[in-house]
Amino acid sequence: MNSICLVIDRLHSGYLGAYGNTWIDTRAIDALAAESFVFDQMLIDTPKLDRLYRSFWQGRHAATSELVGSPSLPAILRKAGVRSTLLTDDPSIRDHPLSTEFDDCFSIEPPTRTEIAAEGAYEDTHLARCFGDILTWLESARQPFMLWCHLGSLGTIWDAPLELRSRFRQEGDPPPLESAAVPNRMLNAEGDRSEWARFRHAYAGQISLLDMCVEGLLEALREHPAANETLLTLCSSRGFPLGEHLRLGACDHALHGELVHVPFMLRFPNGLGAAVRSNALLEPSDLWATVLDCFGTSGTLPSPTGASLLPIVREEPYKLRDRLLISGPNDQYAIRTPAWYYRDAAPPELYAKPDDRCEANNVATRCQEVVEQLREAAEQLSQAIQTGTVADLPLLPDVLVEGVE
Repeated sequence: MNSICLVIDRLHSGYLGAYGNTWIDTRAIDALAAESFVFDQMLIDTPKLDRLYRSFWQGRHAATSELVGSPSLPAILRKAGVRSTLLTDDPSIRDHPLSTEFDDCFSIEPPTRTEIAAEGAYEDTHLARCFGDILTWLESARQPFMLWCHLGSLGTIWDAPLELRSRFRQEGDPPPLESAAVPNRMLNAEGDRSEWARFRHAYAGQISLLDMCVEGLLEALREHPAANETLLTLCSSRGFPLGEHLRLGACDHALHGELVHVPFMLRFPNGLGAAVRSNALLEPSDLWATVLDCFGTSGTLPSPTGASLLPIVREEPYKLRDRLLISGPNDQYAIRTPAWYYRDAAPPELYAKPDDRCEANNVATRCQEVVEQLREAAEQLSQAIQTGTVADLPLLPDVLVEGVE
């Protein structure tokens, strides 16, 4: 058994065909989704990468205050004879305290240019260089292995050739951006929305470039000796706001769906779960538990916050969870249940799920009782995470699971 975890930071799920986008051609990622078990409701537990990666690599929620002595994913796999490798272009991940637990750590050089690549020169882009390093590593990989790739390109440089972003312009749109800089600013509600389109087109160009890179990786994997023994995971550590709530880029890391709702798909080497989807509520620690379960090493571990997803993929009777807690900077928090998404803000924000996918209709003032119940549920969940008693939480009230008529 081998595993490749491909984590694309700042990947907006709404810009992938597999998650409902109709105006960007992401045929390679969509083909991967068709071969994978796709989870529609993966939410990160924090946008702070240092704590998020404690969830990925230690299987505990980011809100947990103390993790000293908690076993890491690479350390556990090492005991099982699996060699682990971290490959990243993000210095914060390379320097993460848990990165030293990997047997090998390769740092991809930062972008060598500050402008967009020349026409047709896709190989000169930073993202292409990152995937080139992945392919180079695979050529000499020794089984069994676990390769973890964290790529931050979508949040650091938009250097795809101009023709990739130009293809999305329509009549009347302003000319495409010619800068490789990644935006990060609040927007004016009264601003020129046609100007916002330039940034969406530029981001769409980067998604097109990513799709080309994924296509190359999939082709290489099909020919690789480990093809029939390798689990491939594609997910993201954070989304990228593109004007949905007057934020362009990270800004204040407000906990809206465009930031916290990320794609997640598992492609098993034997075709298990191919072309099947689930609305189960996922959090990052579930990836930790699932990878360990695939390697057969989950039975010896202390009970984590996360849970293996294999029972869902195998279509076994199994209920994962009915609530998720997301913690942000400056004491921000949000809670998600099957029927609602509540963001603690001023004023409070409440959105009906899954219908209000873009969180456009705040119904907090009309559902005060729901707001109060969600606040109480968030407090209970936070305490349970700290004490390790999540499994003992009482059932949620029906209105938080089923919504209102």
